[in-house]
Amino acid sequence: MSVLAASDPVVVSPPVFSAEGIAAHARRIRDHVHIVTDPAGRDVGLAIGPPPPGTVLGTLPPLYPEWLGGRAFCEAHGVRFPYVAGEMANGIATTRMVTAMARAEMLGFFGAGGLGHDEVERAVRVLAAELADVPNWGVNLIHSPAEPALEFRVAELLLRYGVPRISVSAFMELTPAVVLCAARGLRRGADGGVLRRTHLLAKVSRPEVAERFLSPAPPDLLRLLVDRGELTQEEADLAGRVPVAEDITVESDSGGHTDNRPLAALLPRIVLLRDELARRFRHPRTVRIGAAGGLGTPDAVAAAFALGASYVVTGSVNQAAVEAGLSDEAKAMLSEADIADVTMAPAADMFELGVKLQVLARGTMFAQRAARLHAAYREHDSLEELAPALRATIERDVLSAPIDDVWQRTREFWRERDPSEVARAESDPKHRMALVFRWYLGNSSRWAITGDPARRTDYQIWCGPAMGAFNRWTAGTFLAEPANRSVVQIALNLLEGAAVLTRAHQLRTYGVPLPASALTYTPCRLA
Repeated sequence: MSVLAASDPVVVSPPVFSAEGIAAHARRIRDHVHIVTDPAGRDVGLAIGPPPPGTVLGTLPPLYPEWLGGRAFCEAHGVRFPYVAGEMANGIATTRMVTAMARAEMLGFFGAGGLGHDEVERAVRVLAAELADVPNWGVNLIHSPAEPALEFRVAELLLRYGVPRISVSAFMELTPAVVLCAARGLRRGADGGVLRRTHLLAKVSRPEVAERFLSPAPPDLLRLLVDRGELTQEEADLAGRVPVAEDITVESDSGGHTDNRPLAALLPRIVLLRDELARRFRHPRTVRIGAAGGLGTPDAVAAAFALGASYVVTGSVNQAAVEAGLSDEAKAMLSEADIADVTMAPAADMFELGVKLQVLARGTMFAQRAARLHAAYREHDSLEELAPALRATIERDVLSAPIDDVWQRTREFWRERDPSEVARAESDPKHRMALVFRWYLGNSSRWAITGDPARRTDYQIWCGPAMGAFNRWTAGTFLAEPANRSVVQIALNLLEGAAVLTRAHQLRTYGVPLPASALTYTPCRLA
């Protein structure tokens, strides 16, 4: 940084009062900007540089995208930007995506949900080797109520490889797996504070679930893990002094698992709950609250930070990124979506519970076909109870295969993954029906990943309204071209735009007459 000598001339930029001048000055977020009046005191304008002669109503310091959420999140996770590329299941959030985010000084999570143990291990090995020198990466641990043993094995795997950050999602209750991830490796620092080896980011969409993560781990689960030799007594004692997670991601109207709640109502509610529990448990550090769901434009990102988010998490829009593990056919379908081209459909991982997730509706019949399967499951106790006409319809219009053939494929799959599921299905006709129907739900996502042309109308593509908003925002810009949609360019443009809009809203509160053009941001190549 240079310092002006006493004899150097000071260049004073004249104030601007025209709409074009105000818009141009408003976009210069990295400069001091002065709010000024004209000599008559009637018009309000802007000036850049040293304070100009005349009346200065106020001065705004430089504004950087790095500072939008405060510094706590960035300092805790060793990143430059308060931005996370979320974990899209079945490996759609690829190792390549996680690596790109880490190298750009942001945080990304590999989408381990829906994958087998061996697939997750291969991905973790790749990441651990490529990112051995940086801590800002992680892997997802998704709640698997139908496969609790797999959930626990994946948790052990992540800890064994020293994955530095774990994003836990879809949990309705705390399980031994998630408590193990939170408590393993806890130790006292030199100042007596509790230090974590593994950082948890917990996705929540309900206050009652948030409360569990904002509180210390339940004593009964800690005792169970100590008795099983998974935790030391010291680790369990320390886990009783800190919240399960120190980063809570408030998930609103997102793709995939969602309760469709509006962020503007949900996030402040979770912030109040955090503060209440911090007082109750006397937490030594403030838990950071992030925002996810519906974040596909700079306006939405700026709004999330204005609500008090420490960081933002994107998901749907990253499926269109070049690094995403989704077929070109599926990406093309996403690129045509508008905000209303989404719907709810039964979830494969929680099919029996009736849980739904948000998917793309445009160009695919998955939601209707999955709903037909769930209706048949609710109304019948076995495949044998299906009326011949209904069975024929399901085989022809949904499965595209005889039910008996699908069961044979399903049985082979579960013999490899978890033989106990086969034994249960052979003694429980209702469970056998669920596994057959889940075959369709599980494969529909894989068909979208591989781009199977014969199953295009069956593609299950997790998607929220953010995708449509992103498409409208990027139309006609360089980000409209699929080859330019890197996960890093998407992130940088969302953050840059959010900073520009935040500066515009600051100026508006000073009475600056901003033209409409000052409240927009056009994507451009950023480094």
